[in-house]
Amino acid sequence: MNIDHIHWIGHASFRLEDGATQIYIDPWKLPARAPKADVILITHSHFDHYSEDDIARVEQPSTIFIAAADVAGKLGRRHVTTARPGGTYQAGAVRVEAVPAYNVGKPFHGKDKGWVGYIVTLSSGQRIYHAGDSDATPEMRALHVDVALMPCGGTYTMTPDEVAAAANAFKPAVLIPMHWGEVVGSKADAEAVAKAFKGTTMIRAPER
Repeated sequence: MNIDHIHWIGHASFRLEDGATQIYIDPWKLPARAPKADVILITHSHFDHYSEDDIARVEQPSTIFIAAADVAGKLGRRHVTTARPGGTYQAGAVRVEAVPAYNVGKPFHGKDKGWVGYIVTLSSGQRIYHAGDSDATPEMRALHVDVALMPCGGTYTMTPDEVAAAANAFKPAVLIPMHWGEVVGSKADAEAVAKAFKGTTMIRAPER
């Protein structure tokens, strides 16, 4: 499966290319020459996911934002849609589904916050799931996606074993570990995911 259009910037930050359309998810610590954004998706309001400085570097007047409620209220942009768990949204030609993202037995990302992950369906039909900051949740088991971008650093999100167990349940074709190498987690965590996941794991280097 071709995933050259999926760029891991580092931590939970990704850039997806859909033809000429540039889609950012949780842009943070962007490289100097990052392409301008057509769509920006924000999972929640923590500093390492919602960065006004990084948004300002890539946004343009036509940029479409889809963001969790606490972020949408801060953005003050013209093209902003509030994402709620279970919702489906259109961002130009891009279809975006909001998936619940929360901790189970940890206090950092409460389910009551209404924070989200996203499934982005590209024009090719490829479905890319960004889990946001989440533990393994019952909702994950019902996912049908081609590529899963999942946090493996532990502490605030899943451990490598929890990532692999969740992914083995919903069976994406490709898994890209994220949320390691910054704040918490290491490459060893990503490698542990690769050992335990039964599908294909792609461990990326940050594009900075």
